[in-house]
Amino acid sequence: MADLAYYLRISNHLAGNLDIKSALRSVKSEIDRILHVDHLDVCLVDENGQLNTSYEVGLRTSWSRTRAPVAVSPVRDILTGKCDSLLTGNALEDPRYIFEGADAGPIIRHQMRSRVNVAMKVLGRTIGALNCSSQQPDYYDENAVEQVRNIADILAPYFYALRATEQAKREAIMRAEVQAREEGLRLGASSLTDALEQERQRIGMDLHDQTLADLTRISRELECCKSQRDIAALRDHMQRCIQDLRTIIDMSIPSLLELFGFQHAVRTHLERAVGPDQQLEIDVRDLSDGLVDQLPQAKRIALFRIAQEAINNAVRHAQAQSITVEIACRDGLYLSVHDDGQKHPALEPARASGGLMHMRTRARLIAAQFDVSYSNGTEVIVCLPTSECTSKDEIPA
Repeated sequence: MADLAYYLRISNHLAGNLDIKSALRSVKSEIDRILHVDHLDVCLVDENGQLNTSYEVGLRTSWSRTRAPVAVSPVRDILTGKCDSLLTGNALEDPRYIFEGADAGPIIRHQMRSRVNVAMKVLGRTIGALNCSSQQPDYYDENAVEQVRNIADILAPYFYALRATEQAKREAIMRAEVQAREEGLRLGASSLTDALEQERQRIGMDLHDQTLADLTRISRELECCKSQRDIAALRDHMQRCIQDLRTIIDMSIPSLLELFGFQHAVRTHLERAVGPDQQLEIDVRDLSDGLVDQLPQAKRIALFRIAQEAINNAVRHAQAQSITVEIACRDGLYLSVHDDGQKHPALEPARASGGLMHMRTRARLIAAQFDVSYSNGTEVIVCLPTSECTSKDEIPA
């Protein structure tokens, strides 16, 4: 009758607990009244039957820190359905617990000699094991097995329901994270679309204000040509107009990137950005063995655009003495643009509509990590994971 009262109190203690750990802690004192334990743990088998998760009270061991394969569990015979219970007076010398590859470190480290382990079942299916351990040898007997079985019958359906709730909660969190990422990409794509539209407007204005005006002037001068000197001057004007048009085209379509590769395209842009009048050391290194040029076009162009933006910011704002661009393989494809100048105003977090936001958005759209460091100058860092390097997904560039 006394044991029955303890079993009823175990049921009462379970009510109101919303997770397995707190539920197990709440019943530990009542279980001690029925059967003294130095360590109490519950192993629950995952749905696929390959892994088990442990929850423990009493001694703190490595069992509850990671999910482990059922095949290496000291109670694998129960978890695989080979038997319904195990009883030993000295687990340290029992081959059912200590075998090659067994996750038996806690048994040895904490001297869990006496053990009684019973299957936890729901609708006839083993969902886990209830495990009681004592550091005293030969402490448990067959009567203890029956007592632990009664406790397991009480705990099993409740813990099964709690695990289902925890799994549903994890799945809900994962869905929320996926939705958040998708929303972030949607907002990023929208922001980038706005930036591209502004770029198109800039190109249109450059063509109207510069190239079209030059061509109009050349057309008028052509009508007035009367000597070889006039023709030579007209030819010079035409060459300048052609060069200006090439610059606009290179800025809108990175043809050098397609024709000569990432390193050459970045170096050319860097040399043009610096100009002949600035005394500034430049260095562009491709340490990726050409991996950057094997990326899908959208990812390659996105990295190039980020490098362009970082270079432009460094040249315009940093008052730097040197700019170094490096692309290398470091747990993924790693792009770095470093200058030794002052902190760029364009990279201030408060400038939400500036170059920082555009670079961060481009990185997000190709699943790359983006960071800015201000140690010994400014360094813009982009890291494209190895798993993404061969992806064929196309993101608007």
